[in-house]
Amino acid sequence: MKIDGKEIAQEILDSLKKRTEKLKKKNITPRLAIILVGSDPASMAYVNQKKKKAKSIGVKTTILHLSDKISQVSLTKTIQRFNADNDIYGIIVQRPLPANINLEKIVNAIDPKKDVDGFHLDSHFQMPIAMAVLKILEKVYICIPEIQSRFVEWLKDKNIVVIGKGQTGGKPIIQMLEKMKIPFTLIDSKTEKPESLTRKADIIISAVGKPSILKQQMLKKGVILIGIGISAGESAKLMGDYDQNEVENLASFYTPTPGGVGPVNVAMLLKNLILAAEKE
Repeated sequence: MKIDGKEIAQEILDSLKKRTEKLKKKNITPRLAIILVGSDPASMAYVNQKKKKAKSIGVKTTILHLSDKISQVSLTKTIQRFNADNDIYGIIVQRPLPANINLEKIVNAIDPKKDVDGFHLDSHFQMPIAMAVLKILEKVYICIPEIQSRFVEWLKDKNIVVIGKGQTGGKPIIQMLEKMKIPFTLIDSKTEKPESLTRKADIIISAVGKPSILKQQMLKKGVILIGIGISAGESAKLMGDYDQNEVENLASFYTPTPGGVGPVNVAMLLKNLILAAEKE
């Protein structure tokens, strides 16, 4: 069964729109600052989605598109300017960044109160991608009528495999599962015979960003597939870590790309922004 991320996201956005309207009655208009460095196709697609969905709930966006030649100092000064702007409630620096930029320093330059991406160590917010995956798994849980256990207990009973440990995908999921004390198996580039692990998995959360890294023969019947990884093919078409045509009759539930995790991730980011504005 295909999981409709757009439908899940819309439920969240409808709720956020009502909260935005309440804020505007108090003369507070939430504004999100997005810094995009370079012209990575996947990044540009995500920024466009963030702008579109923000507008749909009454949120303003300020998008600054910078050259990939920008220096560390200039980028830091830009962030500091947004930190000092009281009309801006959230700041995100779209990843990936050029190799000459120190990512950790950039993350730490953002005011924790405005770090709606949740990457700062002292951020006031949970990471949207982790919240999105959890929300999708909750929807799957609700769709299985015979379950008697609670949601978290259901997760603990499952053989969960996380593929990839990157900063924007796998790592937030790993941190979330560890915090919830849910056991899982991690597969990374050093894992030998990963198919021996994926074939036993009840739930696979794939955050690699390489087309068709998960093959049909690596999966068991009835597996739940959550695809975070995204990449652009030769035609600039966005692709996931598995071929949907291969898995649709094998997986009990799966997220498509696009239209799966991505829309829910954007909705959760905006949820953090609204929360930041409400705190003011």
